[in-house]
Amino acid sequence: MISTLTRTWSAILFDLDGTITDSAPAITNSLARTFAVLGRPVPADAELTAYVGPPLLAAFSEYAGMTPEEAVEALAVYRADYQERMLDTAVYPGVAGLLERLHEAKIPMALATSKPEHHATAVLEHFDLAKYFTAMVGSSDLETRSSKADIVAEALARLGAVGADVAAPVMVGDRRYDAEGAAAHGVPTILVEWGYGSPTEAVGATATVYSVDQLARLLLG
Repeated sequence: MISTLTRTWSAILFDLDGTITDSAPAITNSLARTFAVLGRPVPADAELTAYVGPPLLAAFSEYAGMTPEEAVEALAVYRADYQERMLDTAVYPGVAGLLERLHEAKIPMALATSKPEHHATAVLEHFDLAKYFTAMVGSSDLETRSSKADIVAEALARLGAVGADVAAPVMVGDRRYDAEGAAAHGVPTILVEWGYGSPTEAVGATATVYSVDQLARLLLG
């Protein structure tokens, strides 16, 4: 259900996987190969989809019961495989046009994704979307920045560093991790229903939308 919002946003943070791009096939295929390489049972497709969105170190621990050491090993295997197929993805219909409209409206935007920053940047550049973002923030290679809260903090810091107004930002994502990470900094979240989250994950969101047109109305008024 959509909430009534009348606020004018000074900046917008966007998640990537499940929000801008439909990247689940590439991610879940790499995850399946990761489990196989590690000699672990390969989870069903529905179970693998749950890994799309949250920081993978946390996901390997939460969903597969891995120790911290095992999760680090799994992450290294996954990233090596995913590097070869990360562009096997697609931009959701209408999203590129919305990003262009927001850019034309001069609303500063930052990417705030749990995907490694260099992977996320490569995806946005591949689809010619990087030009719309003032900052692009993802997890760091050494996982010193991996939680969504840390990523949101870095995105706000980079926007602020170039003079963007971050007094009234909003997060756009598809999983509870987006809402929780944003809430840690007092940032409201709009969750999109076309991503990989479940209805129960919308509890912490300010609003949920089922179409790009709905999202546009909340972001542009």
